[in-house]
Amino acid sequence: NNSLQLLQQYQNSQQLQQQQTPLQQLQQTNLNQMQQQHQVNNNQLNPMTVLSGQHHMQQQQQQAKRGSFYDESTNTNYNHHQQQHDDMTRSAKRSASTPLSTTNSNNNIVSTHLPLLDPQNPSGTLLRQYFELSTNNVLNLPPIPSNEEYCVMILQQQQQHGMYTSSNLTPDNLPWYDQSALNAARFSQLALGALCNDQVGLALELSNACVLCLKNCVEEPSHKSCLSAVARAYLLHGIFRSLRGDMVRYFKYRRVCMTQIYMLDGEQQDETVDALLAAMSFHDAWAYMMYNATEDALPDIDGVLPRVCNHKGCGSDASTGLGCSQVVTDPMNQMWIQGEPQIFLKNEARVVDRSLDAISCAVRSCCDQANRDFAQMSQSMSGGGGGEGVLDMTTPTSLAVMASEDELCSRNMVLSAQALLNQKNAHERVTKPGLIMMITAMDAFLENSDQDGSGGDGGGAEEGGFSETQIQNLLSACEMAIKHPMLLHSPGPVYHMMSNAAVLLCHLLNGLHAKCSMRDSSSAGNSNDGGAGGNNNESDLFYETLDTFMSIRKLLNMHRQNLPVRLRCHAIPRPNIGPSKKTDPETPFIDLGETLMCSCRGCQGFVLMGCSPCVAAERSLQSSKVQAVQLESDGDFQREIDDLGDFNLDDDALFSILSRVANN
Repeated sequence: NNSLQLLQQYQNSQQLQQQQTPLQQLQQTNLNQMQQQHQVNNNQLNPMTVLSGQHHMQQQQQQAKRGSFYDESTNTNYNHHQQQHDDMTRSAKRSASTPLSTTNSNNNIVSTHLPLLDPQNPSGTLLRQYFELSTNNVLNLPPIPSNEEYCVMILQQQQQHGMYTSSNLTPDNLPWYDQSALNAARFSQLALGALCNDQVGLALELSNACVLCLKNCVEEPSHKSCLSAVARAYLLHGIFRSLRGDMVRYFKYRRVCMTQIYMLDGEQQDETVDALLAAMSFHDAWAYMMYNATEDALPDIDGVLPRVCNHKGCGSDASTGLGCSQVVTDPMNQMWIQGEPQIFLKNEARVVDRSLDAISCAVRSCCDQANRDFAQMSQSMSGGGGGEGVLDMTTPTSLAVMASEDELCSRNMVLSAQALLNQKNAHERVTKPGLIMMITAMDAFLENSDQDGSGGDGGGAEEGGFSETQIQNLLSACEMAIKHPMLLHSPGPVYHMMSNAAVLLCHLLNGLHAKCSMRDSSSAGNSNDGGAGGNNNESDLFYETLDTFMSIRKLLNMHRQNLPVRLRCHAIPRPNIGPSKKTDPETPFIDLGETLMCSCRGCQGFVLMGCSPCVAAERSLQSSKVQAVQLESDGDFQREIDDLGDFNLDDDALFSILSRVANN
């Protein structure tokens, strides 16, 4: 009977161990390793010092029990005092510029929207899905760990470093810094999801909740593992601000994100760091386009947040090229990432991150080429000689491309990104088509380009200089955008790529329409039907392209109306059809002369294809004047940015704290 009872107790204990969560198993392993270590130390004591060492051992155990950071009572007191200290700091720093009622209302924003962070909350789940279908469909950031997964990660790191502490670390008693960092990253994702769903008010409140959580993450962290969540929150919140037209705050938050990445380098977070740098490079390529690669037009933020400097010395492996700390401390990357695509050249990085960085480099290279073309055009218009205008447009990216043109030219960058994505399985390519859509569009843009020395090969050209594969790529890219309209809300130049693809469809439709009209007029009195098959094929292609163009144009116009004027791309005119339209064969089917062009020179080149330098310069100047008038008359978005009130006060308070910490 005694043997059966012992056997039953052993079986019950084995069942309890199997029912334990991974976190409980790690904690039990920690305690067992502590006990074994203490037992080994006791067995190795000198017999002459056993009696005198027992009292000392008991004192150490009592001090360890009282001084354990993750003891339940101590952790509760620590969190309580830390929370009181942070609340007092926030109230003291905001009381000078914010009324008491406003402070209390803003502090309630976090607690009001905290239920949205619950994975079981339906409203929060919906916002996260909007984020995944828009922003993360392109950026492909790693998922934010849950509180349970974060505790497991911390305990595993402690075991790897030989830190066997009797920790009671659970998802319910995380340190104040760690919990605020995780919540800030989650709020930043929900804010972008709400913005994609056109819930602007909710998006602003969620972004403010992110800022309030980030104010708790200014001091030194208890674990550097949560720095990745802090860096992600700063980057996503900066992207949110830029999508609302506030580029100054984007560059500020981007600078803070680079500081967090610099602190995180070498802390076994390579995958997250590479993903953040690739996402930053992609959104920087959009800013590079909007400012036409002109650094003098960028805002001066060095007085508020100093540049990231390398205090670690050389800190990079020769086998992997530049380390992340050297990327963020490079002087040319302080406002936007330039030069060689460092993540693409890193073989250890994820495939999606390398592909995204390759696309970013291709976009910057195309923008540099467009700036050089406009500089040459302005020189020919003014009649000046020499090459000063072209030399002034030299950038670190153009220098890097010229140094390794066979590898880093924009055409080869797109082909390399496509080859990398082909290594992924079919399921991942279907569920996240953002990168495929951009690569397909860029492939169509660069197929017949002469800037890379790899122009079209003359064969297979059909209509207006468009080859068969180029037409297929244009139609495929536009159809992907029609099937996944939320991709237009993604960061980076996705929206501008689709606008330029629609412009190329206009050129294709004009060529098909003119060719069909000429054939119809020439064969009106001819009874010979030898060319009927070709006419039918061209007519089918014309109507298929027209259907795609009308759908993508409607989609782009709806998205364009919700953007600030300075962020809008082309306003594409309607086709020349309808009862009030004249069907003169000499007039184009779509008059691109009525297009209100984007302020980016790289986008203007798509509209001005086939124009003489004089006409191109005149239309570019006219479009810039119209945009200047619209910027003056469009005060809604600017007033919205200026009158955010409490939200801007919280942002300014966070920047003042970060500036003081950085300067010290």
